[in-house]
Amino acid sequence: MADVVPLVEARLRTALGEPDARASVTFLGTDRIEVLRFTEGDVVRYASLGMSAHPMTDPTSVVADPVRGPRAELLLSVRAGVADTDKVLRPLAVLAASPQVEGVVVAPGASLDVGEPLWPGAPFTSVLVAEPGGLVEDLELDEPLDPVRFLPLLPMTPNEAAWKRVHGAQELQERWLAHKTDLRDPSRRSVPLD
Repeated sequence: MADVVPLVEARLRTALGEPDARASVTFLGTDRIEVLRFTEGDVVRYASLGMSAHPMTDPTSVVADPVRGPRAELLLSVRAGVADTDKVLRPLAVLAASPQVEGVVVAPGASLDVGEPLWPGAPFTSVLVAEPGGLVEDLELDEPLDPVRFLPLLPMTPNEAAWKRVHGAQELQERWLAHKTDLRDPSRRSVPLD
């Protein structure tokens, strides 16, 4: 069985170029999670590396399947030079470790909350998991392994997160679109929700 992580890193490098920084975090009882930073013009992208080493398993399953199950990595894109977004490395690693630590399956439409600002002064404590396939294509693995999906994260203000819980992810995304919200702005305000 091939080690998935080197293949994932190769896919990230192909899609985003060479990372200009990397950090690693290890949580008690989990594998190491790395976060790679890619800078392109005025956009900085942070990508988790290591979340896909094991398949995510349904927390209601009696036995975790060590081979089959969804695999993913997380991507966050923000405008450079507006805020100290490099401090997002640890919160992003926490989110990437959540399948191992909390037994959650991270999928499009889900909300993930770190309980504190994503970076100093950030108006966001949570993110919306968006659909994969735009920035980095899925990485197909040999059968019977599921492909690795690269899931974009869209920062949400607490008001947006509460609104999303009531109205759903699709409604929030449509509201962002209708108001031409710059989701890469690390200091943006909440979209009008009335």
